[in-house]
Amino acid sequence: MSFLGLIAGILYSFGGAIYILLSSGSVNLGTAIAFLALIGMPIIFYVIGFVAGLIEASLYNLFVGWFGAIELDIE
Repeated sequence: MSFLGLIAGILYSFGGAIYILLSSGSVNLGTAIAFLALIGMPIIFYVIGFVAGLIEASLYNLFVGWFGAIELDIE
């Protein structure tokens, strides 16, 4: 998830910079703050992915306890 956050941060920051440069012709504070997405978005995506993994693992363990798991015998 951190890697996806990095990709999203790159797209967001460079896309925003190109948009600002084409519309106003100069770089301003908003563009500089948008480049903080390169740091913030991977961290946010990491936390969301971690919490989602905890929830998914808990639900999996709960349902396996109720219904049982699938066993495979590979020879």
